Amino acid sequence: QVQVVESGGGLVQPGGSLRLSCAAVGFTLDEYAIGWFRQAPGKEREGVLCISSSASITHYVDPVKGRFAISRDNAGKTVYLQMDSLRPEDTAVYYCATPLSPTCPTSKYLAEQLWGEGTLVTVSS
Repeated sequence: QVQVVESGGGLVQPGGSLRLSCAAVGFTLDEYAIGWFRQAPGKEREGVLCISSSASITHYVDPVKGRFAISRDNAGKTVYLQMDSLRPEDTAVYYCATPLSPTCPTSKYLAEQLWGEGTLVTVSS
């Protein structure tokens, strides 16, 4: 069974850091791309970062530039989202997803993917 499973969310102070993990189940990362997405309360879901099967990175939103980074482990089973200098406006449910394709989707086709259940990140004092 092909799945993606997020973990690592929680409460963090403004200016702090957090690393989210996305486990690839039933496939390896040299086969399919995996991306990170988020949805704040009352807002539409948006793309953050995506890494292709060849390790090319797609950037979706400007507010995370210089603060967030996507990477994968050498075994090809886990994708990470490293989040630094967190702000209250980063508060959202964070999802990982795979397009079941080697390449990352454009921002117009983010919904056409296999999604995880999400993990909540709350940035607050």
